Amino acid sequence: MNNYIQENKDRFIDELLQLLRIPSVSADPKFKGDVRQAAEFIAEKLREAGADNVKLCETAGNPIVYGEKIIDPALPTVLAYGHYDVQPADPYELWHSPPFEPVIKDEKIYARGACDDKGQVYMHIKAFEMMMRQNELTCNVKFMIEGEEEIGSNNLGIFVNQNKEKLQADVIVISDTGIIANDIPSITTGLRGMSYVEVEVTGPSRDLHSGLYGGAVANPINILCQMIASLHDENNHITIPGFYDNVEELSSDERAEMAKAPFSLEEYKKALDLGDVHGETGYTTNERNSIRPTLDVNGIWGGYTGEGAKTVIASKAFAKISMRLVPNQTSEEITEKFTRHFESIAPPSVKVVVRPHHGGEPVVTPTNSVAYQAASRAFEQTFGKKPIPVRSGGSIPIVAMFKAELGIDSVLMGFGLDSDAIHSPNEHYGIFNFLKGIETIPYFFKYLAEMSK
Repeated sequence: MNNYIQENKDRFIDELLQLLRIPSVSADPKFKGDVRQAAEFIAEKLREAGADNVKLCETAGNPIVYGEKIIDPALPTVLAYGHYDVQPADPYELWHSPPFEPVIKDEKIYARGACDDKGQVYMHIKAFEMMMRQNELTCNVKFMIEGEEEIGSNNLGIFVNQNKEKLQADVIVISDTGIIANDIPSITTGLRGMSYVEVEVTGPSRDLHSGLYGGAVANPINILCQMIASLHDENNHITIPGFYDNVEELSSDERAEMAKAPFSLEEYKKALDLGDVHGETGYTTNERNSIRPTLDVNGIWGGYTGEGAKTVIASKAFAKISMRLVPNQTSEEITEKFTRHFESIAPPSVKVVVRPHHGGEPVVTPTNSVAYQAASRAFEQTFGKKPIPVRSGGSIPIVAMFKAELGIDSVLMGFGLDSDAIHSPNEHYGIFNFLKGIETIPYFFKYLAEMSK
């Protein structure tokens, strides 16, 4: 490990813990002040590391932190993107320690945002600091760190569109993904898109006594459950008409290449405490969660859920539903098809409203670019193995937006693990991964500069 990292690792970790103590939950307005505090913390650390022109760029929502270091316009420019906002920590009772009081256990940092994405963003700031202190910065660098990624990045597109010249770069580097294992490095080359909706089913005009009206009046919760259940057939194939019309079908050779990535089904089931896996017939687990589209209920509610009993037929029932999309599908197309189908399957005894939330487009990044090759060499330098290109099941909608608005490809240099429990209780990030990211990023700059000559 670089001597600078060894000498400063305790400080690096302590600073990350400070950031993790800030509950920057973008989805909940009560945390708005905390979200801004996280932005200010990031800005201050960028200044301390040596960035110029650091500012909080105001938007209609949360501010975007911008900073830069232009050492020579003739050199390649890296635009580092990340986000300082985090997912809600609910359900709090399932956390082994408070989500915004980080603890270190078994060489892992437990806190909301530890991996997604504060820990991974902070790697870039500390790697930049190290390059500056050691006079080893070989490329220009720009930072753009936002506070709305977890709620759809609604204002980022506007900011990018209005600041195209400021944001021009040769490559965008993003650390919001992961590696296969700590001894099996990988680089993410594909991401699924997403369509996210909320549905509302209304029956009677008010909650009703389930004894007096049960059996005679439609129960919106029962009907919503039936409607949701009908969205998959016996082969776990999504039943929305036209849903698969534009789905990219990988060739047998491409699927065979994917299958070369190390994977143990038994270890996968054991890690998740599963009796068996589940998914679309005809595809492996790794294919189901990366190259196939999905539809999942993310939340469902209605009626009485408090302590004790209340015999009621609820007036309304609700669900939040997300659909992960693959290349050639678009969020607008799928949202429209879902809405049309969901409304069509509702019985006349209820009324249905579908409210689109946010979406994003799927993307596949090139593996033959100079930037990808530089990233590959950087991983090989620090891990001792050439990284495996993999497609991820997750979504980072801004990757496609960056390509459309700026004409720039992204390199997804993530260091998290599938076991890090992002978006779940007890999210964590390995200290090994945090420090390995700080070590690897400067090599990416070094090789990018060398290979761009």
